[in-house]
Amino acid sequence: QVQLVESGGRLVQAGGSLKLSCAASGSIFESDAMGWYRQAPEKQRELVATISRGGITNYASSVKGRFAISRDYAKNTVYLQMNNLNPEDTAVYYCKFVRFGRDTWGQGTQVTVSS
Repeated sequence: QVQLVESGGRLVQAGGSLKLSCAASGSIFESDAMGWYRQAPEKQRELVATISRGGITNYASSVKGRFAISRDYAKNTVYLQMNNLNPEDTAVYYCKFVRFGRDTWGQGTQVTVSS
């Protein structure tokens, strides 16, 4: 079973940028897709961005044009570049390893955007 560790979350001002990292113990190449999700207080966890094994990306409408998901096979790491942040982006961000049979989640990293 793969293990995921997110990092990079912190407090930032509106309009600022952050780059989150998701380091995997297993090979991300073995996943069907890697994704970033987020969960704000008292809200359901929602999809932010995904990247398939073939490199196809998908973004939530609320972040499209501002966020970018990428991967580095050499470092076995998935990234989420977050630009022009706003308070609505405040949430715990989770990395997800998607594979048939069993999905795996990281523990999450807190992103707080002040106005």
